Amino acid sequence: MTMAARIFTDEKPFDHVTVMLAEAIDALAPRRNGLYVDATVGGAGHATALLERAPEARLLAFDRDPTAVDVARRRLEPFGDRARVERCSFSEIPEWLSASGIDGVDGLLADLGVSSPQFDDAERGMSFRFEGPLDMRMDPTTGETALELIERLSQDELADAIYQFGEEHRSRRVARCIKQSFEAGELSTTLDLRRAVVRAVGPRRVGGVDPATRTFQALRILVNGELDELAALLDAAPNLVKPGGTAVFISFHSLEDRLVKRAFRERSLWERLSKKPVIPGDAEQAENPRSRSAKLRAAQRVDLDGFDTTNDEPSSERSGEDE
Repeated sequence: MTMAARIFTDEKPFDHVTVMLAEAIDALAPRRNGLYVDATVGGAGHATALLERAPEARLLAFDRDPTAVDVARRRLEPFGDRARVERCSFSEIPEWLSASGIDGVDGLLADLGVSSPQFDDAERGMSFRFEGPLDMRMDPTTGETALELIERLSQDELADAIYQFGEEHRSRRVARCIKQSFEAGELSTTLDLRRAVVRAVGPRRVGGVDPATRTFQALRILVNGELDELAALLDAAPNLVKPGGTAVFISFHSLEDRLVKRAFRERSLWERLSKKPVIPGDAEQAENPRSRSAKLRAAQRVDLDGFDTTNDEPSSERSGEDE
């Protein structure tokens, strides 16, 4: 099941198809009068479904993208004071909750990665499908742009980042070509960056993936500190989610999924709701190709008073049964 939000802000449509909507809400199992956090509200698809599923439940919704915050506030207006939307990064959410006197929530949802409106807005510079500035910031009002990052990093530092965050094995050649383009004054747009990557690795697609995909992913992750932000949220989650509550994370690449998988291994804190990640069904993948890489992992916060530490056997994940 999918949900599309189409809202116009600053004369631009905000179109977003919610990934694994039913699966995420089923995993959260929101109940009447419960308090929930949506850490990536985006177009408010999951948020809307959660509030509709559980009458009288309340939602605290966050996003670092100011456009998404504006969109979510408009979309969630019909729910009145049951929904509150604030602009926060993952690492800022615990402090916001503490300052608001909230010591725990009944569920936490984080739909990771980049939303369709962010990819499709040429001015964001997230995609090489459109020509735009080399920005890539999820919050375009603060921080370093991708172009500024490229200028600041040495060639070796850039290569290391492309290898680490893009898993690009030809990162040395890619970094060299990017730096050469920058120094020649030929690097200012997304298409300039793609041309530099293609000069390094050639135009051939591997498994249908554009040769620039891994480099764009690496720079975007680095610009936004995505993995550090995710790690901060995962570290805080056991203190945010009440015993018996559920945390749900939807990831879109292996680096994100690896962090979530590792966090849910801690059996004294979490009981996984499934051994393997949930993936979109065939119908959803056909309707929304961007969902094909999505993986949903959900776990219930363990009640320490009822946890039996004498039976803490190695998890199936450590024995290779989990994926």
